[in-house]
Amino acid sequence: MRLQFSRKMLGIPYAVFLLFFVILPMLIILFYAFTDKEMHFTFENFVRFFSDPSKLSTIAYSLVIALITTLACLAIAYPVAYILARSRMKKKFVLLLLFVTPMWINFVLRVNAIRELLNWVGLLGEANYFNTIFGMVYDFLPFMILPVYTSLLKIDPSYYEASADLGAGWTRTFTRITLPLSMPGIMSGITMVFLPSMTNYVVSDMLGNSKVTIIGKFIYEYFGTNWNMGSMVALILLIVVFLSTWLTGGFKEEDTVRGANI
Repeated sequence: MRLQFSRKMLGIPYAVFLLFFVILPMLIILFYAFTDKEMHFTFENFVRFFSDPSKLSTIAYSLVIALITTLACLAIAYPVAYILARSRMKKKFVLLLLFVTPMWINFVLRVNAIRELLNWVGLLGEANYFNTIFGMVYDFLPFMILPVYTSLLKIDPSYYEASADLGAGWTRTFTRITLPLSMPGIMSGITMVFLPSMTNYVVSDMLGNSKVTIIGKFIYEYFGTNWNMGSMVALILLIVVFLSTWLTGGFKEEDTVRGANI
């Protein structure tokens, strides 16, 4: 009884944290999203937002930018993670550290560094969408490399030995073993890159010369003047987070192991 009581006591700090920093803020967002400035229940915030073509186009731009950023990060991160995971180098963690090190530097300093680089090559005042995507890929690339690398590192080497014994080549081994077993890491990386790319208005403002507007900018602007509209946009993004988590939650390692057949 004493051990069981102690375990329950250990859960109290987590419950308090969830109450004040997760549940309570979500309830506040829900309250403001479905009320007007006079605190009357209404759906007007959603109607006004989705009936404005400029707002809908901004959502489309945000989705396209986030999608391109995610695909670019995946295209770069997967070969890097694969080489590091399959390499027999004793100091390969040093190479991994080189990709992770930028995460330790202040975010604003990193964006300013990219801004100076783009200014040096003469692209700062012209290719606004390219600059935005380039900056986001630079910032979020480590968040794609780490989960993919972890998934690849956890693959049992005996799978590759069995594949070679059965006469499968590199392509068949990759498509039937490596890729399916690394899907949990890929989906985790996609979630960690796609969602922030839709809201990181700092990169779009600093590198896109404030000419590229993404949905995260709406939240920033609305909460300065209209909490009801800001909460509505935040609620939309929250729904996107839940949907993406639900969709990617099916890619579990035990499921992909069943699909890794020669």
